[in-house]
This record gives sequence, C-alpha cells and structure tokens, in this order.
Amino acid sequence: MLVQSFDPFQNLALSALVASIPIVLFLLCLTVFKMKGIYAALTTLVVTVVIALSVFKLPIGIATGGVIEGFYQGILPIGFIVMMAVWLYKVTVATGQFSVIQDSITTISEDQRIQLLLIGFCFNAFLEGVAGFGVPIAICAVLLIQLGFEPLKAAMLCLVANGAAGAYGAIGLPVAVVDTLKLHGDITALEVTRSLITSLPILTIFLPFLLVFILDGFKGIRETLPAILATVIPFVILQVILSYFQGPELIDILPPLASMGVLAVVSKKFQPKNIFRLHTDEPKVEVKHHSAKEILYAWSPFGILTILVLIWSTKAFKGLFIEGGALSFLTLQFGIPGTMNDVSHQPITLTFNLLNQTGTALLIAGVITILLSKQVNFKRAGELLGEAFKELWLPILTICLILAIAKLTTYGGLTAAMGEGIAKTGAIFPFLSPILGWIGVFMTGSVVNNNALFAPIQASVAPQVGTSGALLVGANTAGGAIAKMISPQSIAIATAAVKQVGKESQLLKMALKYSVGLLVVWCIWTFILSMIIH
Repeated sequence: MLVQSFDPFQNLALSALVASIPIVLFLLCLTVFKMKGIYAALTTLVVTVVIALSVFKLPIGIATGGVIEGFYQGILPIGFIVMMAVWLYKVTVATGQFSVIQDSITTISEDQRIQLLLIGFCFNAFLEGVAGFGVPIAICAVLLIQLGFEPLKAAMLCLVANGAAGAYGAIGLPVAVVDTLKLHGDITALEVTRSLITSLPILTIFLPFLLVFILDGFKGIRETLPAILATVIPFVILQVILSYFQGPELIDILPPLASMGVLAVVSKKFQPKNIFRLHTDEPKVEVKHHSAKEILYAWSPFGILTILVLIWSTKAFKGLFIEGGALSFLTLQFGIPGTMNDVSHQPITLTFNLLNQTGTALLIAGVITILLSKQVNFKRAGELLGEAFKELWLPILTICLILAIAKLTTYGGLTAAMGEGIAKTGAIFPFLSPILGWIGVFMTGSVVNNNALFAPIQASVAPQVGTSGALLVGANTAGGAIAKMISPQSIAIATAAVKQVGKESQLLKMALKYSVGLLVVWCIWTFILSMIIH
C-alpha cells in the first residue's frame, strides 16, 4: 500500500464497498455483459485507475508506475514462460516425438480403467505442467476417445482429473505469480507451495479413486487397486518433496512422469483379472509399438526440461545473480520515474535478468530438441513460435491487464480496504476462502488470473482473522483449481476437442457435482487447518 489511508470515507464498510467495485465489475463484465476477457480487463483497469486516483488519492505517478509494473511482469516472467512452454510442446509435435509419447502410454494396458489413470490423470497432469492453457484436456480427451471412450464422458473425466493439476499448470505459474504480487506479510510462492502440502496431496490421492469409481464403481476400485496405488504413491511422495524443497515449477512434471513409469512397470506384472472395456464388441484399437530407444528419444525434451528447471531453481544458481554473485552484472534494476513515495521511501523498481528466468530453461530445452531432431530445423521452429504467439498474445495481454489491476488495488489501498472489510466475517472467513478462488476461476478460466486478483485480498485478511496468509492464498489456489473443471473456458475447449460443440450445458452438468462436492470438502478442511496453522 503506497497511500496514507485505506479508509478514505472514515467508514470502513463504505470504503470496502467502493474498493470492491473493480472486482465486482470484472465479474459482471464476464458474466452479465458477456464481454471477452480482454475487454472486461481493459474496462476494469480504467475504472480501477479512476477509483484509485479520485477516491483513494493514489498519486498519478505511482498509478502509472503500477500499471507499467503489472504489464512488465505479465510479459516477464509470466508471458515468457507461457510462450516458451507452448512452443516446446509444438516443437515436440512437429518432430513426431509427441505421437511416440502417446503411443508409449496407450500400449501399457488394454484395461480402460488403467488407461484412464495413465492418460486422464497422469498424462493430463504432465501436460498441464509443461503447457497448460487447455492443452491437456483437449489432447487427453481425444486420446481416450481413440481408445473407445464416449466423447462427452471422456471430456468430463479429463476435466475432473485436471482438478489436481490446475494449481501448478504451465511450469507452476498459478503459484509462481505470487512472487510478483508483493503480498501482505511478504508471502512467497515457496511458502504457498509448502502450505499446499497440507491439502493438495489429499486431492491427488482421492482423484484416481474417484475416476475409477465413475467409470466402474467400487468393483473397479477393488480390481485395479494395485494400479491406483502405483499411480498415487509416487505422485504424492514427489509432490510433497518438491513442494517443500524446490517450489512450484516441477510439481506437475516429475510426479506424473514417475507415476506413469511406476504404473507401466506394475502393469507388466499385474493386469486386472477382468479386463474392463466400455464396449466389448468394439474392435481392439491398434497402437504402434516403439523401441525403447525411440521412446527414450521421444521423452527426451521433457527430461532435459526437468534437469534445466531443477538447476534454475537451486539456491546455487540463483545465488549467481544476486549482489556479489559471479553473474550479478546480468541483473539490472531500474526505478520507474515519478514513483518515489512517502510510504516505502523508494520508487517502484523493475528487475531484468533474462538468463535466470524459467522461460529461458524452456527455451534452451527447445533449442536442444531442435538440434537433436532431423524433422524440424530452426526455420520451422521459428514458424511454430509465430503460431504460438498468434494463439497466446491475447491471453498474455489479458494477464498483463489483470496484473496492472492487481498492482493498482494493492498500491492504492483498495486491497487493504477489502481485506479489512472481509475480516469482519471473523473466524468463519477461512471456510469461505476457497469459494473466492472457485468463483475467480469459474469467471476468468485461469488460476493465474484468479490469484492475481484475489491472493492480495486473502493475504490481507489472514492476519485479521488470526491465521496464515500462505494457507489462505493456497486455499484460493486450490479452490481455483477445483473450479477449472467447470469454468466456461474449460468446458468450451473440451467440447470442441471431442467434437461435441453445442453440448456445453450437458458437459457442465456432468462435471458440476464433482466440482461443488470437492469445494465443500475444501472449505471444511481449510477451516480446520486455519485453527491449527497461524
């Protein structure tokens, strides 16, 4: 907060009400007025500027600096990561490696319950980690259809399965964005990731059981229990280890890879007594088999990426760029003119260092993949980058606008006013905390955008109700991930992928009960944790 007071009316209820106008307006623009995300964000930004300047008396220089900072961080690191992640995925498709990856998964078992675990859960989570933005739901649903699943049911199963992965999509961006928000209490992405250890692994354990139950009831769970455990155990163990020691970047990459590997090994020794097929009269789907060398090469881009991200996230590597480090000269910091203020006694500062960005690790992985490929040269890779830019420039611009709104509401004291007002709900607020995230993602379709909008409010409320800010920001993230399975954006992607456009309401109805049920459980669990964690 870079203003002297968050209560310009000397009436907290009225100040909080006025401060909430941008958030309410944004949600109304998306729902009632049916505006596209980019126009909703632009309209909200204009209104936020007016309120911050005229009501909360934010100096125009700081307001301008906040908008610049929001746009800058929307491009670097967020936009850079998104662009490079989707580009790397496109490169692997063009090299033919991705089709081999698909084949290597589908040949593990003929039982459709195990195929659902492999593709709907593990591969879905993996694709969420390396690309996000609807890619996993579209690809996995189509794969399941090719294996004999009904189109709408395949889409629904992939949407439900994605509920565990949404919190760490696109190299952990939904949580990593926390480091750009300057939250109350200096909450970091690593702290939020650690707080999620108390909750997300529970969802990771539960969802494979739920998926098999949806497909084949309790009988299916009994018959595939070894396969379910082979999926859950390595996933959860690695998820907890990475959450505590490394951060959000690899949580949707290494655990699902490990689960697929363990499940593949277990499936060689164990196959259910009764091989389950939805339609027994359908001919067996022929899938091309590949040599171990071909499979290893196909997976190599993501193995390289994992190694690079691990290096990039180590303290030793990060230490190279801090003051006194060997590569500190590559880190440039510059204050935005006109943003010196009486509260922090320093200007708004932007930091530039391209080498230590996670997006650079993705770029290097892509370059190595091209060098190892005979099918794709750098000219073709450039064309693929152009395709990615055409697909993503609008979502990235929307993220920039939302981050600009977040900066203005934080610097102008709007977030503090809303936090103080919401804190009047008292100790019951942690119960409501996941609902805020659920609403945010249902409206925006993005856990990143949801955290940019609501994480500052969650962090501001936490000390007022006597609980952990990281816990509430984590609850906001988890609530958002649960909402991804029913957000209009996800539903639209899923129906388009399975060629069922026009049946969006039917798919929403199929997935809604699972999303709402999980949300209720999450609200209760967050409330319990809030009484333990302070």
